[in-house]
Amino acid sequence: MSHPGFKVYLASRSPRRRELLRQIGIDFEVMLLRERSPRGPDVSETVFPGESAGDFVRRVCRAKTRAAWTRVEERGIRLYPVLSADTIVSVEGTKLGKPSGRIDAVRMLELLSGRTHQVFTAVAMQFGERFEMAVNETAVRFRELNAVEIATYVDSGEPMDKAGAYAIQGRAAAFVQELRGSYSGVMGLPLYETAELVKHFADARRT
Repeated sequence: MSHPGFKVYLASRSPRRRELLRQIGIDFEVMLLRERSPRGPDVSETVFPGESAGDFVRRVCRAKTRAAWTRVEERGIRLYPVLSADTIVSVEGTKLGKPSGRIDAVRMLELLSGRTHQVFTAVAMQFGERFEMAVNETAVRFRELNAVEIATYVDSGEPMDKAGAYAIQGRAAAFVQELRGSYSGVMGLPLYETAELVKHFADARRT
């Protein structure tokens, strides 16, 4: 896929999302939103009571995209579309974001062990008043994990900045018994949906 001259600002700290954008040949610059500062984060990732996993990723992804576009306008930098994404894991109604520490990572992996969970990833793009979003839902089943496997995996450090406390492209690949949906969506950026957004915005800028 090639869109000569098309470039985006990627509003994400995730190295996985950078790798995935490079994989499909999208030119980008990283735009970092505040996560920890005296003024607080640019976007709150608190889950509201009763909020579904799908509604959560839509809300947070929309807020990230709009915050990034506001940053573009405020800085007066070159105008490129902004792209953002957000991922959450849901298992039997329990929503799992990034673990807060080792104990939380162990808790999450124990919940996922031997069960099928859903990974929701929203991806959105904005340029001026134009805003589009897509949401991918993928079902992943883990085999049964024993306490030693969980502890060893947590000790590797890999789970600590991942939704659901695992990286499917890393050591946790050995835990996955079945996957129905988008592998890249589980990584944090569904490439089909992302490519479609890029095509829509690139085509619009040519007309």
